This record gives sequence, structure tokens and C-alpha cells, in this order.
Amino acid sequence: MPPFPRAVCPGCGEDIAVNRGGRLRVHGRLPYDGCPGSSRYARPLLFLDVDGPLNPHYMGKNKSRRLGYQRDWINGFDVRLNPSHGPALLGLPVDLVWGTTWEHDANKLIGPVIGLPELPVCEWSKTEPKGIDRRVYYKTPDLVDYAEDRHRPWIWVDDEIGDADREYAAGAATVPTLLHRVDPREGLTTDDFTAITAWVHNLNNP
Repeated sequence: MPPFPRAVCPGCGEDIAVNRGGRLRVHGRLPYDGCPGSSRYARPLLFLDVDGPLNPHYMGKNKSRRLGYQRDWINGFDVRLNPSHGPALLGLPVDLVWGTTWEHDANKLIGPVIGLPELPVCEWSKTEPKGIDRRVYYKTPDLVDYAEDRHRPWIWVDDEIGDADREYAAGAATVPTLLHRVDPREGLTTDDFTAITAWVHNLNNP
């Protein structure tokens, strides 16, 4: 069998190996637009939580109705979802990934209500990592690992994000990150979408 074709990364000059399926592995990682020696990053991942950002569980019923939220019982939970969030999220310059305790159920029970297609899911570890500050939210190490495995910049939208999570991500991630906390009394708002869009724009246009 002939060896894989060889190519050189335009960002840093290191070899790029091409496998038989034609998929690139850049420096041993999955493909992206840039590399550690390049000024350009790939399209970021956006990890999306359900309860808080999409289902603002502390929002009053009158306000939620006025803003276009629809109330329903889903899987035994009282949930309020806004169908306008799906198109708005799909309009962001990111690749969406579920980062929620709903895990794969989000594709069956949440996405269709707001017009989202089936999305990748970040699954949570069954055991707590050792040696990590207990203030770090249990999702944070798994999100870092998921993005690092793909070497993609990433955004995390959640209502449980705290300073310890930002400190952990800053120390563990080798790519740009945005940990964006959403107020669970408000859900995703225009200001949140504006902040996310601005961060992505500045990623490759500093």
C-alpha cells in the first residue's frame, strides 16, 4: 500500500497527513482552518445549555408569554421555549453542540420545538475528575476535552458558569474560549447574541 500523501501546513510548516478517507489530521488533530502557528482559527463550537438559556426557569409566566415563549410539559418537566431562538442560533457563525444535562434527549425533545436540526452532543463523564477545584462545575472539564480533541475555539452558553470555570478553562484550553453566562431569569436575549457574534468576529479580526 502506498504511503499517505504528504502536505505542509501553511500556518507553521509542519507536515499534514492525509488518511485514506481523504480526511485531514492536522498535527494529529481533526481539521480546522488554522493551527498553533497560524493567525486564523476555525469556525468555533458553541456548547448550548437548555435550562436557563433556552428554558428560563425563573422567568414569570406573564413575561415569558409576552416574549413569545411557549409552555409545555416535556419529559415530566415544566418547560418554556421560544421558537425564535432556533433560527437565531442557526444564524450565528458557529457550529452548535448540545452541552446540557438533557444530553441526547435534547435532539428529540428540545431541538424540534425551536427549529434546530439534530446536533452533536457533549456527553458527561460518569466519574468526577480528581485534583480539580470543587467550585468548578462538573460540565467544564468535559467541554474543555471535547473542544481540545477537535482543536476548535469554543463558546459555552450556560447559566451555571462561575469564576472557577473561567479559571479552569483559561488554564486547560489551548484555543480561544468564551464562557458566556446567561441570566436564567431572562434566557437568551439580543444582548447575548450580540456578544457572541462580536467575540467570533474579533477572533480572526483582532
